[in-house]
Amino acid sequence: MQVCHTIREIGEFVQNARAVGKTIGLVPTMGYFHAGHLSLMREAKKMCDVVVVSLYVNPLQFGPKEDLGEYPRDFERDCAMARSVGVGAIFAPGNAEMYPAGYNSFVEVAGITDKLCGLSRPGHFRGVTTVVAKLFNIVRPDQAFFGQKDAQQAIIIEKMVRDLNMGPEIVTLPIMREADGLAMSSRNVYLTENQRRAAPVLYRSLCAFREAVAGGERDVAKLRRDIKEMILSAPGVQIDYVEILSVPGLEPPDTLTGKCIAALAVRFGKTRLIDNMVVEV
Repeated sequence: MQVCHTIREIGEFVQNARAVGKTIGLVPTMGYFHAGHLSLMREAKKMCDVVVVSLYVNPLQFGPKEDLGEYPRDFERDCAMARSVGVGAIFAPGNAEMYPAGYNSFVEVAGITDKLCGLSRPGHFRGVTTVVAKLFNIVRPDQAFFGQKDAQQAIIIEKMVRDLNMGPEIVTLPIMREADGLAMSSRNVYLTENQRRAAPVLYRSLCAFREAVAGGERDVAKLRRDIKEMILSAPGVQIDYVEILSVPGLEPPDTLTGKCIAALAVRFGKTRLIDNMVVEV
């Protein structure tokens, strides 16, 4: 596995792979890998000849009071994990490489970025789309792999690719969960022991939502209220949002119809966790 810290290095790696007819899969990450990241890498390895994993904690997608400085990092561990699943190259640039002095260009998708995480984290998705667009231009992958846990992000990136006629196919893979249902996240390490015991309430509330829909419930207000009530039954939680929206337009329906997503963001102390579940009726 090759570790590249500059755009020139990863460009040469990709160019050499292309020269012998190999396809490229890209897995964009911020590092501190868990089984969810590895599942994306394994799927990329199945579908593409060569896998490139970007490992970059992107400052543009963090707000001034968010956890950029504290975001968990372990570069050597991440490299070992990526190597174990057959990744061909890690692209781990520094901030000066991605945003050199005088940098002032951004990519923004309007409409679907101003709700859910976009509403509670202003500017977040401009940072995401900017860095992902740059990664697509640098690596020029045939396919790019994302997780369903960040469902809004995946929908936004798919729209960006369509609207801007970008090359890669976007592949979105299911959420990987712990044995008790908690969605795997690098931020789970922030949870205290008591918070970790309480956190699976998120998945239970989404399962109850799915069961209610399967049982015929279509009243969106009631479904949303029931999710909130279950979450608030856990100690020490603070709801950022609970929403039920259409997919992919992310519009709020009065009655559940077609493909919809229940999406939530909840704080356990200082730790903000997200989760979601898609249903179709």
